[in-house]
Amino acid sequence: MFEEKISELSLSTPASFIRAILKTTENSEIISFAGGLPNPISFPKEEIKKSTNRVIDKYGSKVFQYSMTAGLRELREYIAEHLNNSQGMDVTPDEIIVTTGSQQALDLIGKVLINPGDSVVLEEPSYLGAIQAFSQYRPDMCAITLERDGMDMNKLEAKLKESNVKFIYTVPNFQNPSGLTYSKEKRETLHRLTRKYNCILVEDDPYGDLKFDGNPYGYISRNEFEGSILLGTFSKTVTPGMRSGFMVIRNPELRLRINTAKEAADLHSNVFSQYILWDYMTNNDVQKHILKIRELYRNQSNAMIKAMEDSFPESVSFTRPEGGMFIWVTLPEGMIALDLFEKARKENVVFVPGNPFYIDGRAANTMRLNYTNCDEKTIIEGINRLSRLL
Repeated sequence: MFEEKISELSLSTPASFIRAILKTTENSEIISFAGGLPNPISFPKEEIKKSTNRVIDKYGSKVFQYSMTAGLRELREYIAEHLNNSQGMDVTPDEIIVTTGSQQALDLIGKVLINPGDSVVLEEPSYLGAIQAFSQYRPDMCAITLERDGMDMNKLEAKLKESNVKFIYTVPNFQNPSGLTYSKEKRETLHRLTRKYNCILVEDDPYGDLKFDGNPYGYISRNEFEGSILLGTFSKTVTPGMRSGFMVIRNPELRLRINTAKEAADLHSNVFSQYILWDYMTNNDVQKHILKIRELYRNQSNAMIKAMEDSFPESVSFTRPEGGMFIWVTLPEGMIALDLFEKARKENVVFVPGNPFYIDGRAANTMRLNYTNCDEKTIIEGINRLSRLL
């Protein structure tokens, strides 16, 4: 009765498969490798509590009032200083827009840049949140196969030659869902191709700080990104519940259009959270906190890989991430991960089948495992349950 009243755009937007799965995990007996959830023990609860009291005491009613669409000036100054010091960039606070998580940033990009039928490039497999955000604006999406060290650059250039690609979306560090990381050579080639063919590079980096060993990788467009959009978030290193992310946009016209679209969407992101986040970042040793998260996730990743090495059939392969939150598993040809999911759910263990990470939603023989939200003992038990089914 009411479907005829709903817009075509809304009807064409698929529901999130992961959100549906997460509803099933309310049962405490279920071991979930499904959601990309940070481990709750990594949340700096006491420090956040102190920051909350401090900003209320210091700033009073300002923290509860309407604010600028682009975000709290002090937080944007902190982000710019951090990027300039850690990446050798030359970013100003005015080139930063604070968003309600990276997901809002993806939606704003789609809203501002995509006309129906425009050509955009994603990775294959790609982050399903990006697929969902962009799909509602009806682009012609092309997925370029991921190799072990990034996109197949020959296929990418062939696509750029034949089509006027509006933008390329990539997660170069510990990619979601594959866990793969771009090599230095692939980063340089990608940067060169975006300039050669005059398309925008959307570089999404939610996991860059979660590199298990050594310094985080540099941004592809850190030195010259007039035609690039950089996305960052505090969800993986502080708390996802605050829904605090940011965009770095050097081009003034593009930044104006994104800011205007955000103003129309929500006026501004939660300013109370921005005050708390800024106070937390400036009054604590954030790098020490991040090092603890890296060690935690390294141990959990190692536990999952060791369990799979010990118990999975040799016909099953999987990635070995250098950081981040995910491992990508490839099952034997002909085996459908969605069928395995239904059997696994009966054994109280869940994961994300590969199909929502492909733009065509194919019946894939791949699946994504998250290792950050379970302790090592639970990880081993969950992998043992999957191995018995395999």
